[in-house]
Amino acid sequence: MASLPPLSYISATDLIRLRPSSKLAIVDVRDEGLRSDLGHIAGSWNFERDNFSEKLPALMGKLEGQEAVVLHCGKSQHSGPACANKLVEHLATLLSKKEIEAAPQVYILEKGFTGWASAGFPVCTCGEAFCEGC
Repeated sequence: MASLPPLSYISATDLIRLRPSSKLAIVDVRDEGLRSDLGHIAGSWNFERDNFSEKLPALMGKLEGQEAVVLHCGKSQHSGPACANKLVEHLATLLSKKEIEAAPQVYILEKGFTGWASAGFPVCTCGEAFCEGC
């Protein structure tokens, strides 16, 4: 299979710095209920961990033209990294089959949504699966 850069973590501070100047997607893999109750990162997309593999084709459509994608769950200890690994494997398969020419860099948000929110960064409560930013 084609190789991709290794997964790496990105801090909330670095993510804030990258956002305005990058083609960057943020993917929240928490359950819709948690996302609605606790809020989410403004501008993020929801692709729940429970059906993440089945939703990969839809995610790939949304990622077209993106240079990087950041995945997260509550604390980015389990679900976020697991989904990020699934995405990297999927991207590698697509690259090896020449179904895509390039793949976005995949990151995991350090400390997840909890770290983001506790740092005081923008949280949205719009309830939309594909938040346009609040």
